[in-house]
Amino acid sequence: MPTNHRRMFPLLAWLLLASLSPNILAEPQLLAVKPEEAGLEEKLGQHAKLDVVFRDEAGNRVQLKSLVDRPTILTLNYFRCGGICSPQLNGLAKAISHSDAAPGKDYRVITVSFDERDTPEIATKKQSSYLGIVQKSVAPSDWRFLTGDAASSRALADSVGFHYKQVNDDFVHPGALMILSPDGKITRYMYGTTFLPADIEMAVGEARRGEVEPTINKWLKFCYSYDPTGRGYALSTTRIAGTVVLSAAFAFAAVMFIKGRQKRVDPVKRDS
Repeated sequence: MPTNHRRMFPLLAWLLLASLSPNILAEPQLLAVKPEEAGLEEKLGQHAKLDVVFRDEAGNRVQLKSLVDRPTILTLNYFRCGGICSPQLNGLAKAISHSDAAPGKDYRVITVSFDERDTPEIATKKQSSYLGIVQKSVAPSDWRFLTGDAASSRALADSVGFHYKQVNDDFVHPGALMILSPDGKITRYMYGTTFLPADIEMAVGEARRGEVEPTINKWLKFCYSYDPTGRGYALSTTRIAGTVVLSAAFAFAAVMFIKGRQKRVDPVKRDS
């Protein structure tokens, strides 16, 4: 390989380090919690635990089974979350706004808090806030916000493979929607904070028919890491930038290697 090409590699290494800074030192913080403590273990085809009892927005006891009587989008959040919860629920509200599938008629949304400190009063405020974001008429009975004790929340979360861990006053937790059939079977997981209306419609249709579909966009989980300072999951620019720069470096090295081989072969061809 020509000398000037070899000199490019220190530059590429410097660019890689520059792209990772200053987040590179923070990355061990993001990985402080083990995946089995706060992550998602898909349980497609299994049934969510529906015999658990929560409190509705008015403080009344309600068994989850009484609400899952149609395709259901289940979200697990906590209402003081300053991280991924708000973007996730905002993204869901926007997808509902532009979807042809209608809450109430075609499906129901149920948001359950896993923080036992959340109250029905807080749930009511959250419900009002997110229903206000949806750009269509949605009855409060079609997007429920439930609270309950720690044991009930944990039982439901474990049944759908949603693992979370309390860290000081906050929680480390994944971000995903769980799609349930009318009998509570888990038919799909949808990751991230933005959702296509067409994907919502497809997931609801699959749930109605009881069809279990594999997760096709699980890679989105790679882009999010728990950020203790942000009190939730944040886009991991370290991982994304590192992947992009490393890919570019390997591509450059491959091109230079091929060109070097061609230059060594060409003189032989000319001499023959």
